Amino acid sequence: MWLRIVIPLMCFFVVPESYATNGLSSHGYGIVNKGMGGAGVAWSQDSLAGATNPAGMNSVGNKLDFGTEIFSSHRGYTVTGGAVQSPGEGTFYLSEGSQRSKNLNFIIPSFGYNKMLESGSSLGVSVYMSGNNTDYSSNTYSGGDAGIDLSQIFVVPTYSWRLNENHAFGVSPTLAYQTFEFSGVSQFSGLSSNGDKMSDRGPDQSWGYGLAVGWQGSLSKSIHAGASYRSEIRMGKLSKYSGLLAEQGGRDIPANLIVGIAWRGGSHNVVFDIQRIAYSDVKSTGNRFLPNLKASRLGDDGGAGFGWKDMTIYKLGYQWDVRPTTSLRAGLNYGEHFVRDSEIFLNLMSPAITEWHYTLGISEQLSPRWKINGVLYFVEKGVLKAPNPLGPGQTLMIHMYQYAAGLSFTYNFDG
Repeated sequence: MWLRIVIPLMCFFVVPESYATNGLSSHGYGIVNKGMGGAGVAWSQDSLAGATNPAGMNSVGNKLDFGTEIFSSHRGYTVTGGAVQSPGEGTFYLSEGSQRSKNLNFIIPSFGYNKMLESGSSLGVSVYMSGNNTDYSSNTYSGGDAGIDLSQIFVVPTYSWRLNENHAFGVSPTLAYQTFEFSGVSQFSGLSSNGDKMSDRGPDQSWGYGLAVGWQGSLSKSIHAGASYRSEIRMGKLSKYSGLLAEQGGRDIPANLIVGIAWRGGSHNVVFDIQRIAYSDVKSTGNRFLPNLKASRLGDDGGAGFGWKDMTIYKLGYQWDVRPTTSLRAGLNYGEHFVRDSEIFLNLMSPAITEWHYTLGISEQLSPRWKINGVLYFVEKGVLKAPNPLGPGQTLMIHMYQYAAGLSFTYNFDG
């Protein structure tokens, strides 16, 4: 019961999220992991490990981690080419010009706790967030101010155990809570299965659950490997938007798979991960805009969606332990964005098209029990330019770039 009180409160006190970096997912979880480009499925260092690999909690010890990040996201769109003098049936032209979304700066908290048990197993919890936001002050689709606000928080209790000295496993039942709001598309109500529950309905919320499993193993003294899989998280219906989202308000969270390897060579450590996110399996995000818009009503199972492709992400991280109390980190993260040219029309509201991430991190041991961790990262500007699929002769362009700074503290109960 307490989770149903605490989780919504955390979402309320955090500024609306827009920290999509690998699609709608963050490039990493926890300040340490983010400093290494999000790589770390084979090597875990803090109690946010449950977000990446449940098995990693078995190696982090008795720790408490908490931190926050200040994240700046710059996104917008440009429309060039006006409407033809006699537009045909089924066309929809946008007003020429450029718009930038409001709400540039956001705060992202994180929390983790882990306790080692006498049996060699561990029990812990990781809490992290994800989301997407745009807020345009113009009549983007001629239906008033337009935008999307999606906030998600995940609570991941984790049990991990060691099969032997070389192999550890973990399992994490995952609880998720999300809020969703969409505005500015009421003029399309005639294309909806329920025009009264399509746009400008205020925030809606839903709960859901899934399961994550993971493995970490030592292949040799210096070579380590890891893998984790999180199932699709089945979320309750967003009934206020049952006339917009496919499956009568469905908004599940896609499954993802991560595999990776780590080379730990004393003071120098290198990690490399590959992650696959199955966005196309969720109908509200994976359904194509066209021809679905003409073949099915919005809100139906086959209704138009954002048309997102599955996403493959490559993460490379490096850590140099300069001295026993100081570690420096750098990371590189790349994932081809998931928006097809033909899907640009609806994705004006969700321009999550960034690809390259560059990260730097540092940790300093303040005392036997306390450590401070920092991260800086920059997400290179992503641009998508394509014809308006409903307006012949008109061109749409969306863009997004981001940068952030974060700080966390680690408390080691065994210090």
